Amino acid sequence: MLPDEPVRPQPEGPVQLPGCYRHPERETGVGCSRCGRPICPACMVSASVGFHCPACVAGEGSAAGPARPARTRFGGLPVGDGALVTKVLIGLNLLVFVLTEYVSQAWGVRLAMLSGTSFGGVPVRYGVAAGPEEWYRIATAVFVHAGPFHVLMNMVSLWVLGPQLERVLGRSRFLALYLVSGLAGNAFAYVVTGGTVYSVGASGAIFGLLGATAVLFRANRAPLGPVMALLVFNLVITFSVSAIDWRAHIGGLVAGAVTAAGLMYAPPARRNLVQGLTVAGVLGAVVLMVAVQTALLAG
Repeated sequence: MLPDEPVRPQPEGPVQLPGCYRHPERETGVGCSRCGRPICPACMVSASVGFHCPACVAGEGSAAGPARPARTRFGGLPVGDGALVTKVLIGLNLLVFVLTEYVSQAWGVRLAMLSGTSFGGVPVRYGVAAGPEEWYRIATAVFVHAGPFHVLMNMVSLWVLGPQLERVLGRSRFLALYLVSGLAGNAFAYVVTGGTVYSVGASGAIFGLLGATAVLFRANRAPLGPVMALLVFNLVITFSVSAIDWRAHIGGLVAGAVTAAGLMYAPPARRNLVQGLTVAGVLGAVVLMVAVQTALLAG
């Protein structure tokens, strides 16, 4: 008979996992598929096989040489802080609110989405209707708010919707989505009202993010129930409160959904081209709406 194989002693207590090479305090059971170093979820970069560490992605971790920069599913660059642009936008909105509400209310009028064709019964075109020199209002009005409650609700919504989209799209694509949604909302309001409008707020951009979230859920094949319920709830409020500019909300919602569809469904082989054309197309539609409406008012 053969002697029994000696039994290896088993460690007592829980097994101690190694710490991430960048965050030693975080235990992990996953290692880089190129260099083998332990990496935590924050440092994992998806690869064709397993995960790579940031050093290997940058070409610093193995002898395999430089690798192509890692990308998110929709082409963005993965970053440590997936909500940086969201935070900057919130800070910018709050800064403009303080400026226009407490420092100089005249700036609120100067930056608002203001347009009209008569003043005191006298035919005169002012604001956006006055011509291209006033078209800046289409953009600046996105950052102006009418009171603390208005800015609070929009910023809470931005904080809820923004980080998720920013992480999957990347910073530049997320910023483009936010801005074109806000621009499209104001341009649509300008057209539908016949050129006479006074409107402020980031609601058009927020509705654009809401439309983009619905597209993201669809792209991920996630249940649409929660996001559709949120959308319906917001639309009910939009059409129930007379002080809310429903035109900006609808314009932003449509623009956000269209832009997100182009960003998220672009074929990988032509991703940058399709995504760039999508954003350019929405911006072109904004310029066309404003130019045509202004020309009609002038004629």
